[in-house]
Amino acid sequence: MGAVLGLCSAAQLACCCGSAACSLCCSACPSCRNSTSTRLMYAIMLLLGMVAACVTLSPGLQDALKKVPFCSNTSAVHIFDCNSAVGYLAVYRLCFVLTCFFVLMAVMMIGVKSSKDPRAGIQNGFWGLKYLLVIGGIIGAFFIPEGSFGTTWMYFGMIGGFMFIIIQLILIVDFAHSWAERWVGNYEETESKGWYAALLICMLLNYALAITGIVLLYVYFTLPDACSLNKFFISFNLILCVIVSIISILPSVQEGQPRSGLLQSSVVTLYVIYLTWSSVSSQPDKQCNPGMLGIVGENSNAKNQSKVTFDTESIIGLVIWMCCMLYSSLRSASSSSKLTMTEHVLVKDNGAVRGQGSQSLVDNEDGGSGIGDGGESGRAKVWDNEEDGVSYSWSFFHVMFAFATLYVMMTLTNWYSPNSSLETLNANAASMWVKIISSWMCIALYTWTLVAPIVLPDREFN
Repeated sequence: MGAVLGLCSAAQLACCCGSAACSLCCSACPSCRNSTSTRLMYAIMLLLGMVAACVTLSPGLQDALKKVPFCSNTSAVHIFDCNSAVGYLAVYRLCFVLTCFFVLMAVMMIGVKSSKDPRAGIQNGFWGLKYLLVIGGIIGAFFIPEGSFGTTWMYFGMIGGFMFIIIQLILIVDFAHSWAERWVGNYEETESKGWYAALLICMLLNYALAITGIVLLYVYFTLPDACSLNKFFISFNLILCVIVSIISILPSVQEGQPRSGLLQSSVVTLYVIYLTWSSVSSQPDKQCNPGMLGIVGENSNAKNQSKVTFDTESIIGLVIWMCCMLYSSLRSASSSSKLTMTEHVLVKDNGAVRGQGSQSLVDNEDGGSGIGDGGESGRAKVWDNEEDGVSYSWSFFHVMFAFATLYVMMTLTNWYSPNSSLETLNANAASMWVKIISSWMCIALYTWTLVAPIVLPDREFN
């Protein structure tokens, strides 16, 4: 499904290369709503930015990046060697430009009510100019002298990354509820034992993975007479997961939400265990944080640690981030949205129906939003479903993508502080606390979705 819907934005992506490519691409693409194709286009832009940031961290580019202007102008007062952390600092500058772009778009789109607003062309078109603006900004950012830029921007990254983690929690809880609602609904409608078996297997698999994760955390991230903080994090989160699983099957909760059950709890439990692992993996105390190299039995001294740019925790974090971005771009708000508050994040069905004479929304050669031929049948390839009202908050959407950019920046750089020593490139206390607090917020959010119908009986949630 994602591959098919991805083709919807190909018509807009081709507009960066001119009208001929756009027309050729439009003829081969399936039709879709303009709100979907636009969100996918921005998701593709963010994904390309992440790929470019990953490229700057590749070992083959380190020697070339040492010649960049900001490294040659680095002040000697810093306790770190810019040449050793040049990849991380390059990621900071690239994500700085992308964040500024999304913030600018968020400010410009404040108050847009429908696609009839003159600013709709900026939101849905001008893709060639947007890419040129971002590329030009990235080139200019490499001339920003280091000074206090890295340290200051790191604090913005911490705050923005934490804000996106909250949004990610909301999306994951919504996914858990939507998944369970759909499968339980299919079982109730068909009474097929296949759906019941699928529910049971997925639930047991999630809990089995979570229990395995707990055991591994105790084995590798705790010591008999030390690592009390890690022991507290692991034990406390385990207790919270057990409590929330019990709450999900209480009779009063089941009465308010008949389709609530252990499948949602298993998804949330597995994600909380991941956040717990991510937190203890950022533990500055090397005695309690062997790192991936230490777990597999290799020597993980400071020299080797300074060369590690990607670890397993970062890769999994980026995969989860990518899934959340695609989910937020493709998913429509469901009946669980009022519980999870995702009606402010996901596309809402505004009742717009594609007419026979709809015009395709494609961009002309100079990047503006134009009207294209919808083919022999006169039907649009990308049709406007927001003439009567927007199906999502355009401004909040760009704010979310700005936070997503900062989260990518902090994940790729292992939440690295620019004025720290090489021995702490992959771990710091701030990162540890941000992640463990986010795990508690995940439990709190999911618990609220379970008890909200009980606490607020007069409010309609579905």
